[in-house]
Amino acid sequence: MPQITVDCYHPSDDAFDQDGFARALHEATVEIAAAKPEACKTLFRYIDACQFGYEDPEDDEHAIVHVTIGLLAGRAEETKARLTEAVLELLGTYVAPEDGVTLHASAEVRDLDPSYRKFERV
Repeated sequence: MPQITVDCYHPSDDAFDQDGFARALHEATVEIAAAKPEACKTLFRYIDACQFGYEDPEDDEHAIVHVTIGLLAGRAEETKARLTEAVLELLGTYVAPEDGVTLHASAEVRDLDPSYRKFERV
């Protein structure tokens, strides 16, 4: 906990500073949601294809970055909303504009299901 997943479509490696984003996101998660720094982990998943309305996917005019943060239950809705807003601000900072590409950035902070368990091996 927290479980952070970043789904990405199109932003080039040069446009998205993943390392800087992850570090800043972990700091925000610790500050806003009282997470432990060592518990923060972020998984980046790149998507190969995406469709926007009726547009030709070959046009490459859109990029998507969606961040999902799963936290153990018990945080106030205001805390989750503050963290969501912080994520969007960070995306604006760490995803550079690309000519002719519209960035669609979104974020969600949700409670992990009560069945959540984790396992670590050293």
